Amino acid sequence: MDKLSNLKDDEIITLIIDENSSKYFGILYKRYYSKVLDKCYSFVKNKQLAEEITEDIFSKVYEKLASFKNRSSFSSWLYSITYNHCIDYLREKKKLHYPSWDKENEIPEIIDDTDEIIEDINYENLLVVLKLIHPEEEALLLMKYKDDLSMKQIATALRISEDAAKMRLKRARARVLFLYTQKFLL
Repeated sequence: MDKLSNLKDDEIITLIIDENSSKYFGILYKRYYSKVLDKCYSFVKNKQLAEEITEDIFSKVYEKLASFKNRSSFSSWLYSITYNHCIDYLREKKKLHYPSWDKENEIPEIIDDTDEIIEDINYENLLVVLKLIHPEEEALLLMKYKDDLSMKQIATALRISEDAAKMRLKRARARVLFLYTQKFLL
């Protein structure tokens, strides 16, 4: 098994599919478990729940492994499934549908002159504000600025077009700046 742990993700996936065996899946599981768990925890803020969701995600990944087409890296595909699963969980739990939530939580039109505000942002205060926005907006911002995903990867993860992802990202940034200004700078 030691030699197997040096294999690339796509080589492990090929072994799993070709041999129709789950025995190699443990390598991928060990390789990515903590990253998926951390991502789940960032959404649900509950260790036990994050562990349960992580297990659900790995079950889903194993079931869908044959549909992995190598168009992106396995890690990107896994993170896409992780984000979708977490967002779906939060949507169901909180009964939050982004388009209707966005209409109910409209913000004034903000001119994109944000350099002064950005210089004054405090990390702890920013974390407070991130909890005030929709989970999809928070995920979008984290995907872009924490995980450094491309707009195409973000759009795929959220199951929306790239243009919609760009618009939502712009709105999410504006909402965070507006709420931050209202809560901490006025």
